[in-house]
Amino acid sequence: MRQVPKFFNTAGPIQPDIHYNIDPLTRIDLEELESLIYQRKYFVLHAPRQTGKTSCLLALCDYLNALGYEVTSRMKEKRDRCIRIIPEMIYRAQEQIIYRCDTHIDILIDKLREDRVRRVIGPILANETDAEESLMPQDDVQYVADLGLITLDKPRRIANAIYREIIPRELTWTTQSGLVQQAAWYMNPDNSIDMEKLLLDFQQFFRENADSWIERFDYKESGPQLLLQAFLQHVVNGGGYIDQEYGLGRGRTDLLIRKPLTDGYGGPVQRIVLELKIKRGDLDKTIAKGLEQTVCYMDRCGDVSEGHFIVFNRDKGVSWDEKIWHRQEEYGGRTITVWGM
Repeated sequence: MRQVPKFFNTAGPIQPDIHYNIDPLTRIDLEELESLIYQRKYFVLHAPRQTGKTSCLLALCDYLNALGYEVTSRMKEKRDRCIRIIPEMIYRAQEQIIYRCDTHIDILIDKLREDRVRRVIGPILANETDAEESLMPQDDVQYVADLGLITLDKPRRIANAIYREIIPRELTWTTQSGLVQQAAWYMNPDNSIDMEKLLLDFQQFFRENADSWIERFDYKESGPQLLLQAFLQHVVNGGGYIDQEYGLGRGRTDLLIRKPLTDGYGGPVQRIVLELKIKRGDLDKTIAKGLEQTVCYMDRCGDVSEGHFIVFNRDKGVSWDEKIWHRQEEYGGRTITVWGM
C-alpha cells in the first residue's frame, strides 16, 4: 500500500501519524494538571467545538500511561509489585524517556536548527530582558508558538516542563560527549556531589575553553549558561536530576540539582541550588540582586543543602584574573557561595 501524505483532520481526535497537528501537550499546562491528578482533584477542559479538547485528553492519557509503563514494566525495581511507586520513580521514568528521544522529540531537535526558531528561543534561553521581545519578528514568534514550543502569554517561556528540560540538553549534547570529566571525580564518600570541587574545575575549564566552545553553539547568546549546563549534565547524568527554570525577562537561569544519596528509593537526597546570571552593568548591584534571588529560589525549593550564585562576565576588556574568583556571602540567614567567571 502506497504511503499517503499527512492531511488536515476535521472530524474526531487527531492521529499524529497521519494528521497535521500541534503537539496537544503543549496546549495545556501539563505541570498543573499533573499536580491536580496527583492530588486526586477535578479539572475542566473548556473550549469551543473542534479545537482539540479530546485530542489533548488522549495525549495526556498516553503521556501518563507512558510514564506508568516506564515505571511498572521497564524499570527493574517495579518487577517486584510489593514496592510502592514514589515521585522519585516518576522523575527517573521521565529522564529515561527523554534520554531515549521517544516519539516527537527528534522532530523538536530538528526544528531548533531553524533560523526563525533560533531568533525566538535564543533570547528565552539567555533570559534576556522584556525589551528584547520588541526586537523579535512577530511572524517568528507566532511560528514558534504554532510549533508548540512557547507560550504566547507573557512572559514568553517554553511551553511545558519536558521541552524546558529537553531544549538545553539537546543543544549541548555534542559538547557533553566531548567532555572528559567523570562523575566519580566529584563524589564525596557519602555519595553526595562536591560542588566546590566541581565548580572550581569548571572555572578553569571555562577560562581555557569558553571562547572556542561557545562559538560552536548555534545559540551563542546563551553560551555561558549552556556550557555550564553541559558540564553539570555530563557529571550528574545517571545519578541525579537537574531541574531548570528560565524565560524572557527573568534575567537569570535557576537550576536545582537533586542527587539521591542511596541506591534505593525514598532515601536522603542532596539538593543544590544554582543561580546563573550574565553581568550587565555594575557588578556589586548584580551580586546584590543575585543573592536575593538565590535565597528566594532556595526557600521555594525547600530542603536545600547549599546555594551557589554564578555571574558570567563577558566584558572582553576585563582580564581572566579579574573574572575568576569565588567567595562566600551571607544573605537572609543563608550562606551563598558567589562565583565569578
